[in-house]
Amino acid sequence: MASQEPSHNPKPRQSNAYLKYSGLAFQLLAAIGVLGWLGYLLDAYLGLKFPAFMLLFGFGAFGGMMYQIYRSINRDNS
Repeated sequence: MASQEPSHNPKPRQSNAYLKYSGLAFQLLAAIGVLGWLGYLLDAYLGLKFPAFMLLFGFGAFGGMMYQIYRSINRDNS
């Protein structure tokens, strides 16, 4: 019986990349949503009329996730 060598098929690699970046997109949306909501609650608790903490937390989450995506892309290219 001849042994079969595993073929180097690029399709699973594309699937892994799709799952990886789908997960990062979900994390981005969840982080912005949760931190924006916490900022909204903090603004309401402090009685602020301008949504300062909601904007601060939302943009902070966005910046942090963009940095995480940047690191992830650089790690893949190394």
